[in-house]
Amino acid sequence: MTVPNLSLYLVKKYLRFDNSQPFITVISLLAFLGVAIGLMVLMVAMAIMNGFDKEFEKKLFTMNYPLSIYSRSFSPVQNNDLEHLKANFPNLKFSPYISTQVIIKTGNRLEGGMLFGVNFEQEEAINSIVKEAIGGKTLQKYDLIVGHEIAKSHLLFEGEKATLIFTKNDPGGMSLIPKMKRFDMQGSFKSGLIAYDKSYMYTTLEGLAQVLQYEEGHFDGIHIYSDDPFGDLEKIRKVLPDDLGVVGWWQMNGNFFAALALEKRALFIVLMLIILIASLNIISSLLMTVMNRRKEIALLLSLGASKREIRNTFFYLGLVIGGGGMLCGIVLGFGALLVLGSFDLIALPADVYGTARLPLDLSTLDFGLIVLGTSLIVALSSYYPAHKATQINVLDTLRNE
Repeated sequence: MTVPNLSLYLVKKYLRFDNSQPFITVISLLAFLGVAIGLMVLMVAMAIMNGFDKEFEKKLFTMNYPLSIYSRSFSPVQNNDLEHLKANFPNLKFSPYISTQVIIKTGNRLEGGMLFGVNFEQEEAINSIVKEAIGGKTLQKYDLIVGHEIAKSHLLFEGEKATLIFTKNDPGGMSLIPKMKRFDMQGSFKSGLIAYDKSYMYTTLEGLAQVLQYEEGHFDGIHIYSDDPFGDLEKIRKVLPDDLGVVGWWQMNGNFFAALALEKRALFIVLMLIILIASLNIISSLLMTVMNRRKEIALLLSLGASKREIRNTFFYLGLVIGGGGMLCGIVLGFGALLVLGSFDLIALPADVYGTARLPLDLSTLDFGLIVLGTSLIVALSSYYPAHKATQINVLDTLRNE
């Protein structure tokens, strides 16, 4: 046995089952399993959280649009503003719109909603949900596309009439009468989020402009599709006139995503505590090994072994137990994600979560943070017992034991 291999030799020896102290082996095994299971649970939990984040982001991204131009004043957005943006950003897709709150009436049933007037050719290019609802049809001036929940609650089928009541009033005799207009229902869409399916409706830009008496070429805003909305937002802001503003979809839903991020961080910390608790078993097993091997350690020190070798022995021993648990946990985690992703073991209500399957997406960053956090906990748990092993008084130990 050469001196450089002393630590590795002792690690192999102390890992063997000790008939005189079986409890130490049991605690080491529990530490191994605790780290493995904790890491697996953390990987699955982070994958589910990321999956739901991406799913909600995808739905909100589509229905809220990456970027939106709006007017800061009472003056509308005009067609020359649209042409100016198209000239400066030929790589982006634009869809001008008019929006208003309405009440949809069928029979005796009344329900509030939001009506958008859009150019359907341009809208289809940036909104896949509306495109799917249209299904290649050519829509006429007063045709209407509604959310699935609206169509279901009002028993609306393709080709039927729906009366919309607008907030704009018309003079009638001695009073003002709410403006009403009948539209032809031509399809319904499912966005995956019930809030939109119960309130959003689309008609032609020309038809809604005529009902609301907008001048030609005047809009409430412009929806923009961008592959890099974070970067394009600042570029667009620089070329916009002072009376126009631009907002990103993440800003319109900032509180929602801030709550999701806080929940994700809290879950990460709570589940990391499982690994921290498991690491206490590493400390316990190493300290019990040190106490059980006091005489042997003192004898090795008296024969010329350095404190560094003794410290490395127990530090490596802790790393083997914790590191083995980490590797096992990673394998179990990816195995669990593979099973959950391949089989519909957990069914979700699609109208609540926007998907019937459990969304899973373990990001590289989260996986790296999980491995880094677990490695730090294991290393710190191994260092303290390793340090205590070097504090043994050689003379007192050999004299008494």
